[in-house]
Amino acid sequence: MRHGTPPTTEDILDMAETALDAIPVSLREKVRGTAILVEEVPDDETLAELGLENVWDLTGLYRGVPLTQKSSADTAMEPDTILLYREPILLEWIETGEDLFALVRNVLIHEIGHHFGLSDADIERLERDD
Repeated sequence: MRHGTPPTTEDILDMAETALDAIPVSLREKVRGTAILVEEVPDDETLAELGLENVWDLTGLYRGVPLTQKSSADTAMEPDTILLYREPILLEWIETGEDLFALVRNVLIHEIGHHFGLSDADIERLERDD
């Protein structure tokens, strides 16, 4: 059996950018200026901050101030960032058999939900309502 090479960080980023281009313009405008980065795995500091012990438990992360907490008087500190973690995404892809693009899109949309100030529970409710 031949094995291909696993998708690279650039491949995951391309999928995320394609997924972002497909969301409604009104939502995409509100995400403008948010960086999308792909890293191999979350670092130890991030895991500790979130109370996670297993590097494979985190496929994505939103870092920034949710829109619901921003004020026009605020001074921007660091740009809002959506991090996608390549290896945990690939592991979930292998374990679930889900389409990789759909998985990347779901992780991206989940983190965009946090940008809008939604909690994990709110996002899960919205996902169930689809």
